[in-house]
Formats: sequence, C-alpha cells, structure tokens
Amino acid sequence: MRLLLDVGNSRVKWAIARGALPGRQRAIAIGARGAIPAASLIAALPERIDTVRMVSVAGAAATRRFASAVRLATGAPVQILRTTATAGGVHCGYREPWRLGADRWAAVIGAHHLHSPARSICVIDVGSALTVDFVARDGRHHGGAIIPGPALMIDSLLRDTQGIRRRATAQRAARRSLYARSTREAIEQGARYAAAAFIERALLEAKRRFAGRPELVMTGGGAADILPLVQGPCRLVPDLVLRGLEALG
Repeated sequence: MRLLLDVGNSRVKWAIARGALPGRQRAIAIGARGAIPAASLIAALPERIDTVRMVSVAGAAATRRFASAVRLATGAPVQILRTTATAGGVHCGYREPWRLGADRWAAVIGAHHLHSPARSICVIDVGSALTVDFVARDGRHHGGAIIPGPALMIDSLLRDTQGIRRRATAQRAARRSLYARSTREAIEQGARYAAAAFIERALLEAKRRFAGRPELVMTGGGAADILPLVQGPCRLVPDLVLRGLEALG
C-alpha cells in the first residue's frame, strides 16, 4: 500500500492508494506555528505501508522533520515530489521548473490524468493562494497565475484597514448576493466574487490563446465555496494533488 501526503499551509491531506486511484482523502489540521501533526497521522495509518509519496509547501526544516517521523513509523521510504522539466507525461511550462510550486505541479499532473484520452484543462487551486494553470491535451503545461485566495483577501482587509476592521467586527455574513448589507458580508462576498471573476477571465484567456474551451477543474479547501459563483461547467476534484502523486507510477 502507498501513502500519499499533501502538506499544505493549514492541513495535511492524505490517502492510501491500493490500486490506480487514491482511496478516500482525509485531512488533519496543522497546529499553531505550522506544527505538522505527525503523531495524529501515524496513529490513523494501517499497519503496512510500502512506500510514501509526499508534496509539501511547508518550510524545508518542517518537511524534513515530518518526513523523518513518517519514515521511522512506517519503515517505508519517503519520496518528496520536486518540480522537474517532465513528469507523469506533463512538460513544465516554466522557464525554470524548480520555481513552480510542487503542489501546483502535482495538481497539473493529476488533472492531465483525469481523462483518457486527455483533454485541455484549466486547473484552479483555491487555498491560501488561488492559482490557475493551463495544461494542453498533449501534456504541455503553459504556465499560470497566482492571486491571494479569498481568505487571504479578507484577512488583509481586516488587518490593514482600520475603518473596515472596526465596522466588520462581530458581524456575521449572510452571503445572499454581491450587494451586501453589512461590512463583513461585503468583504466576504467581494473576495468570493473577485476569485470567481479571476477564474472566468483565466478561462476566457485560455479559449482565446489555445482555441476551444478547456475543461475547468477546481481543487483546494476553498474551492467548494467559489464553485457556485463560476459560470459554466466546472468539475470539483478535492483530491487532485493526491491523484497527481499517484499518477507518477
């Protein structure tokens, strides 16, 4: 059995792969100051793990400590994904591949393997950052873009603008429409609609540049909250990063 690990900024997502696809994705919250909960994860694992594949956006030292704890507990080698020029049938579009986040790389690989034969796909990951990547049906990744995710947009306004922060304190957001009737609701709806508009513009740019409408695939902890605002068909794949790790063979 193979353990697949996606270490993010706020959660560790994991699944056990017994066949071609990962099993049910599970998640454990990352603790205060970025402490990765190795003990909680290890306690939930089955007795036998043959190999471990991991992608991590945590700091290098925290990633090493976590990988070491998992290796010690399971006795299995831990393979940490790094972005390379080519992997899993995908060719990285960055001029310097190492500068593309390994989590984005895994998501792109996972998206490329969603269909057989492959399709062109816009890959959207909604987390602390909101990223978009385009991968053509031939496996060529053509790059992407990054903006703050909705939660980060909200946090920055509440942190850095005194007037808005004071007016939004202790308010609850109803989330009925873009035109809000409280400051807190206005902030949250503005962030959600801004994210949805960015996604739709990214899709429009892909259609103009590459001809034809690519499939829109969303993943990440904040994706379900944005999905209802995106016009047109969109597929939600919560375990896309883990699928990418498993697709590496």
